Amino acid sequence: MSATPYIGYTQLALGLVFVLLAGGASLWLKLGLGREVLVGTLRTFGQLFLMGYVLVYVFSWRLPWLTLVLFAFMIFFAARIVARRVRGWGIPVFRPVFASMILSYMVVTFVVVAVVVQAEPWWEPRYFLPLGGMVVGNSMNAMALAIERLFAEVRSRRAEVELLLALGAEPAEATAPMFAGAVRAGMIPSLNSMMGVGVVFLPGMMTGQILAGADPLLAIKYQIVVMLMLVGSTTLGSVVAVVLARRRLFTSALQLRAELAADSVH
Repeated sequence: MSATPYIGYTQLALGLVFVLLAGGASLWLKLGLGREVLVGTLRTFGQLFLMGYVLVYVFSWRLPWLTLVLFAFMIFFAARIVARRVRGWGIPVFRPVFASMILSYMVVTFVVVAVVVQAEPWWEPRYFLPLGGMVVGNSMNAMALAIERLFAEVRSRRAEVELLLALGAEPAEATAPMFAGAVRAGMIPSLNSMMGVGVVFLPGMMTGQILAGADPLLAIKYQIVVMLMLVGSTTLGSVVAVVLARRRLFTSALQLRAELAADSVH
């Protein structure tokens, strides 16, 4: 296959036309998204170039502790993003989110790299970080959706939950239907992606490998692994996150927190 076409800084700058289109639409329709478009563009350039330079050294040094520290660093910022998305409820969730991410993402990434891909060693940064990054990037949205759904459901059914608590039910029993609905909300996006992959769209990893000149059938196998990996990570991550976040809904006296009152500001 032919070599991948080179993209220079001139070609990269031409890609800004799409950002200008988004910014122009925001001004024309008075969407008020001009600042977000600008900040998002600057962060995209800055963060990706910074990560690119970091990966050059990480790939060359091949140190297990450095690979795991960088992965934990990625998870830390993902947890911050999720916590910011749900901070309107007034219930801090960074710690449970970070803990659930560390547990679920490490387990899923290790299984994929060590057992499925069979990379040697299992912490090989060229495999562990890109695959782990896909897990983090795709699953954090599912986690945010699951926690948001849990908080919204418990708030809307507060009277029902409090009645069950008054009758002697444990918090897990009183919120069981809300728990199931929250986990389901977290799983749906990855399941929908599985329904449309290959027919509606070609996923990023498969596309990247094909553009790099890889055999399309090999790229497809890797993409299948990634899709299955994402379903597992979103499921495990959503379950653990919702379990830990649910504990934050109750006081030490097993009463619902005041932040979930119907007249509280969200």
